[in-house]
Amino acid sequence: METTSLEMKIKEFLAQKRIAVAGVSRNQSHHPVGNLIYQRLKNSGHDMFAVNPNMQNYEGDRCYPNLRSIPGGVDGVVIITRPEITEQIVKDCHDAGVRRVWIHEGMPRKATSVSPKAVEYCVKNEINVIAGACPMMYGPNVDFGHRCMRWFLKLSGGLSK
Repeated sequence: METTSLEMKIKEFLAQKRIAVAGVSRNQSHHPVGNLIYQRLKNSGHDMFAVNPNMQNYEGDRCYPNLRSIPGGVDGVVIITRPEITEQIVKDCHDAGVRRVWIHEGMPRKATSVSPKAVEYCVKNEINVIAGACPMMYGPNVDFGHRCMRWFLKLSGGLSK
């Protein structure tokens, strides 16, 4: 698989129309990140699909138990789960024909969905993977906090994956 710069991977990922977020939560106060990313991408014009096997609806939209249950499939998946669950989701991405995956990593880095095994699986199976950072740091209308995080991570070398 050809190596692509992070900026190019991000641009290609965000250019996709149909995006799923694996890890939306019914608990807004305890696990809000997946929900925030879902809303931000939806508000920026993407066709969004919530994935959580423990929910039937999210914010009035249908919530799917897995990627293969989404009619027509998706172009990309943002993963916001525990790392051990991420490992299964990237395999589901492969099975569903998804070629672009963004594995979320928050600040501090302890708040990560990134699993080295999942990243390795993506590389071996020619899935274009962004392993880290947050989609809310990119695209139109980036808020001040995420703009600052992107600047800091770029400066410190934390945006090299």
